[in-house]
Amino acid sequence: MEPLKHECGVALIRLRKPLEYYKKKYGTYTYALDKLYLLMEKQHNRGQEAAGVGVVKLDAPPGHELIFRERALGKDAIQEIFSNIGAEIGSDVNSYPADEVSRFAPYIGQVYLGHLRYSTTGKSGISYAHPVLRRNNWRLRSLVLCGNFNMTNVDEMFERIVNSGQHPRRYSDTSMILEQVGLALDKENHRLYRELRDTLEDPELANEIENRLDIGAVIEKAAKQWDGGYVMCGATGSGDMFALRDPHGIPPAFYYFDDEIVVLASERPVIQTVFDLPSAAVKELNPGEALLVNKAGSVALKQLLPEGTNKRCSFERIYFSRGSDADIYRERKALGAALAPQLMEMVGGDTAHTVLSCIPNTAEAAFFGMVQEFSNLFNKHRATRIEQMIDSGTADHDAINSILSEKIRFEKIAVKDVKMRTFIAEGSSRNDLAKHVYDVTYGTVTPGVDTLVAIDDSIVRGTTLRQSILRQLDRLHPKRIIIVSSSPQVRYPDYYGIDMSSLSQFIAFHAAIRLLKLRGIDNVIHETYKECVAQRALPAADRHNCVKAIYAPFTDAEISQSIADILVEGAYPAFNARIDILYLSLEGLHKAIPDHPGDWYFSGDYPTPGGNRLVNEAFIDWYESTHILR
Repeated sequence: MEPLKHECGVALIRLRKPLEYYKKKYGTYTYALDKLYLLMEKQHNRGQEAAGVGVVKLDAPPGHELIFRERALGKDAIQEIFSNIGAEIGSDVNSYPADEVSRFAPYIGQVYLGHLRYSTTGKSGISYAHPVLRRNNWRLRSLVLCGNFNMTNVDEMFERIVNSGQHPRRYSDTSMILEQVGLALDKENHRLYRELRDTLEDPELANEIENRLDIGAVIEKAAKQWDGGYVMCGATGSGDMFALRDPHGIPPAFYYFDDEIVVLASERPVIQTVFDLPSAAVKELNPGEALLVNKAGSVALKQLLPEGTNKRCSFERIYFSRGSDADIYRERKALGAALAPQLMEMVGGDTAHTVLSCIPNTAEAAFFGMVQEFSNLFNKHRATRIEQMIDSGTADHDAINSILSEKIRFEKIAVKDVKMRTFIAEGSSRNDLAKHVYDVTYGTVTPGVDTLVAIDDSIVRGTTLRQSILRQLDRLHPKRIIIVSSSPQVRYPDYYGIDMSSLSQFIAFHAAIRLLKLRGIDNVIHETYKECVAQRALPAADRHNCVKAIYAPFTDAEISQSIADILVEGAYPAFNARIDILYLSLEGLHKAIPDHPGDWYFSGDYPTPGGNRLVNEAFIDWYESTHILR
């Protein structure tokens, strides 16, 4: 498939012991930095556009920096960041006394934030890389923040910020959140100041305000204004740290803590690997729940927002998360297994002339599940044939042995050539080079006879499928090629972190539009446009997804056939094999991944009002840009 840009990755570490403890036990003051590097590298798949690190020093004396930040752009950002940090720390840091390191050494502190970014809103550059920073001479009012999030109500957030008297310098959800949390922090600071000013004087007054700060209450006030999917993380200059997951649990977050350390990351196996922990030791942060660590290092879990309907992201499980997680590996196998019955029906039970394979680096686990279930169905069919022979009295050793000798055929057909690069060419030259990104294993398919099945984890745009994968598979001259997707048809944009924000990206959308025109019911297109426009006058909570009407007249199979037709139409040279497409059903998805029912990109059932508003706006944009408007 075409690689999808994805929601970001986060990593938090809070040390709960003095620095000399880690130097004595682990041999270095950079213990937490080393762990942060590993947490970020293990999540590199979640962001290759930019990365950033923030460190808070609780022991920094006045006149010295207390929050350090380093950011970089590009796929090598992590290495660049830690190389720069290492140069600033120096190679001889472990030779200094702990007190000096704790007070003066850069990037060695108690609170660590790491972030990996893919932009999903079209905004990029170093100024949009996390962590973002709000500096203040008061430690408590200094704030460093990062997150895996995408907000769907930025307009409303901006309006509230402006109405509060502030003047935001950027129009983005990141800027809005920083200002909202900062404002809530300022107000709580001022409230505590008024409460304590008659009984205490500085510096005791400032210290007591820091000690009494309830960071959970601060974040709760800001978060009530957020509509979207998020894992929001941050820390104050005084040492309070927080991580909050949205009420629907859209993006994931996992944590672990003991008497030495508190850690949070976007994926469970990352924490397991870096800290050598069993799966049961790493807990999932619940929807609406916050992990809070105060200035003194005390840990609390608090339900800051009411838990909403479970909309944990299913695409996380299908595509983005590391397959080394035990549950995700099992679920991906179940996705493949769910496709086997329909696939057996498509090939008419002709297993002798069916070769099963997968697209490399994407769908191996689903392939294993598909092969296993296909084999189970095959074995049941063989058992039935043997029973029929016995019942009819025609069973003999040779006949039974002939049936038992039949095997399922599966091969490694496609091989990805990781050395191929096509950025130096344009137009038709680029397309010609693109098809060679994959090689094929010759001699595995009987030309003109076999059906070649290749499973992928998703088919979104269809570009790579048409230009590269199908072209290479067709070189083997199978009679038929069936491309199998272990996810359902991607029909709707995502607005919660995945880079799928326009309808024109989806081959399923184009397939439905094509069918509407072919069947003479393209009035549905114009009526949908008018309904989307009318929705603008309604309150956010009353809006619905009008784009569902585009798909409503057709079955999944009809749209799949239309997708196959799009892939074949106008192809030059023409494909030799017949091309068919098989997608997983929504029912199969939910059966395989029951605990992560968030499926809005497949079903159009968005978890928040902002999703419905934005999908309707996406249809308006597509409609008007294609000059259909009359």
